[in-house]
Amino acid sequence: MTQPPNEPPKGGSGAPHDQPTQIAFGAPQDPRQGATPPPPAQPPQAPPAPPAGGPPQAPQPGYGYPQQPGPYAQPGPYTPPQQPGPYGQPPQAGPYGQPQQPGPYGQPQQPGPYAQPGPYGQPPQPGHGYPQAQFPGGPVPPPPGGGSRNPFKGRPAVIIGAAVAALLVVGGAVWAVSSDGGDDKKPVAKKSQDDKPTQSAPVNEGDGSGDGGEDPDNLNEGRQDGDSKVLWYKEAPDAPGSGADAPGMWITDKSAVKAAYKQLFAYGVGDGKPAWEITFPQKICAATPQKTSDDKIVVAYKSGASDSAKCNQLQQIDLTTGKKGWTGKVADGGLFDSALSVELTLSGDTLMVGRSQSGTAYDVSSGKKLWDKEKYGTACFPAAFAGGSKLISVSSCGASTSNQHDEVQELDPATGKVRWTQKVTKGWQVARTYSVEPVVLYLTNKDKKQWNISTLKNNGTIRSQVDVDESFAPECGWAILNRDLQGCTGVAADANTLYLPTEAKSGPNEIVAISLESGKEKWRVKSPTDQTMLPLKLDGGDLVAYVEPSYDAGGRIVSVPTGGSSHKTTVLLQNPQGAADVENGFYSKALDYVDGRFYLSTTRLTGNDESKEKLMLAYGK
Repeated sequence: MTQPPNEPPKGGSGAPHDQPTQIAFGAPQDPRQGATPPPPAQPPQAPPAPPAGGPPQAPQPGYGYPQQPGPYAQPGPYTPPQQPGPYGQPPQAGPYGQPQQPGPYGQPQQPGPYAQPGPYGQPPQPGHGYPQAQFPGGPVPPPPGGGSRNPFKGRPAVIIGAAVAALLVVGGAVWAVSSDGGDDKKPVAKKSQDDKPTQSAPVNEGDGSGDGGEDPDNLNEGRQDGDSKVLWYKEAPDAPGSGADAPGMWITDKSAVKAAYKQLFAYGVGDGKPAWEITFPQKICAATPQKTSDDKIVVAYKSGASDSAKCNQLQQIDLTTGKKGWTGKVADGGLFDSALSVELTLSGDTLMVGRSQSGTAYDVSSGKKLWDKEKYGTACFPAAFAGGSKLISVSSCGASTSNQHDEVQELDPATGKVRWTQKVTKGWQVARTYSVEPVVLYLTNKDKKQWNISTLKNNGTIRSQVDVDESFAPECGWAILNRDLQGCTGVAADANTLYLPTEAKSGPNEIVAISLESGKEKWRVKSPTDQTMLPLKLDGGDLVAYVEPSYDAGGRIVSVPTGGSSHKTTVLLQNPQGAADVENGFYSKALDYVDGRFYLSTTRLTGNDESKEKLMLAYGK
């Protein structure tokens, strides 16, 4: 999805601005209210330091906690982001971000045994991780000029792809009920004048059309023995003063590809040499976060330059050659269901294009339309999709009625057939998917300021809910005009374990490994520095994580064994100090570690003409 020019970028470091709340599967939300409305256009402000405070008290069973045995599977929660303030400016303190007030429901409980289920239909009590100062997974706007380093950055909680079980609240607990089925210039190496490691200037490819001239910043300055180096970097193209989107980052065997404003750039993974470049008639407004098995993606760009232009022009791209494949136009849906903003996701050979109240599936190879996902049941409007190895749909049902709730479904990517449906308890909303296989959902309850993380089985029933008394802080982007189920980084999952970063309150944070069978903590590992550590991906039997840079040291890529009894970090790459300022300046970023190289790029251009904004960097030995 994309944001209008004056809206904050997706993702970014910083403390989440919404207080975590318990989330229960329940009533669907109005499809037109599935995302935070856009903020007014104002200059960006630097985000404040996260609020101080100790860990939240352990609440009674609810979303975020395993429930007592009962006739129905238990559901999990979702946490929607707070209303953003002016562009780049953190929202003002309000109900979210403030401690929950005592009341009959949602009041924090003292640590102790789980409460027994009460009368059927009773609202759930707060789940683990509540109360917190903000919602985990909440987006954070960037500071002026693309971001400045802030050692006290907090992190929003992460969510992985998911399907939700039909949920009902029973006796203070949530229960799931199944309902149904240019010219190039080679890099110049600067010879060391002493015994220190060679400090070679990285390739500067300028604006993408060739050599950007002599690099005024030697990003490899101060390299120490054993440090990695900046292999190459890319300066950002010109963008409007209001900023522009730079969604996605795709790494193939040969090329690193990045979208920025109206262009796609491809660079050699090792030397940064331009491979190809594509310029679109209008700005890019959406892109598939995934690529196909044969390295194809689909991007969407605007139909025109006006504010009313729709995000409805589709273009398939071959990442290996840069060749354009099929093109298409996204049709409008019914009333209140235009293609002003769309989301794209891939699942197998299917491209899913989501509008605000419906979706259309295409064959990603040919562009042929396959099927539509439209209104169903009692006013259920598909509001968001999450792709990957499974295709998950989240719908808002019964808007403006006493039965308003969300529903989660798994769809067959080839036919659109519904494999299972689960109803979410009234008052809860599915905000993110931390994973789609297994399905891990992050839910929130705006009224009760509660959140929950639930894992589903292959049939959509509840497998477990996170039962860890902790403040989690993955990095998640803004969801302005649509929900953004897959807009989080800093979370990872395998078949049996979920890996989440804790909020950095004072000193180093930790990554917590959580059993998807029980929802309980298996082990945790502390960041090797005082900076935040975020899980990136699983690589064999190891978890790969990114440790953010400090003022006087570059970031790190580390690995953590997931098996056995020892879970110590091992440094894979130690980035040079000379690039720390640039590395730490990305408040909205995409990260990847592939074949021993670390790739870092921004996902939002500031449009600041007074600074040479970096778009992408590649690190390696």
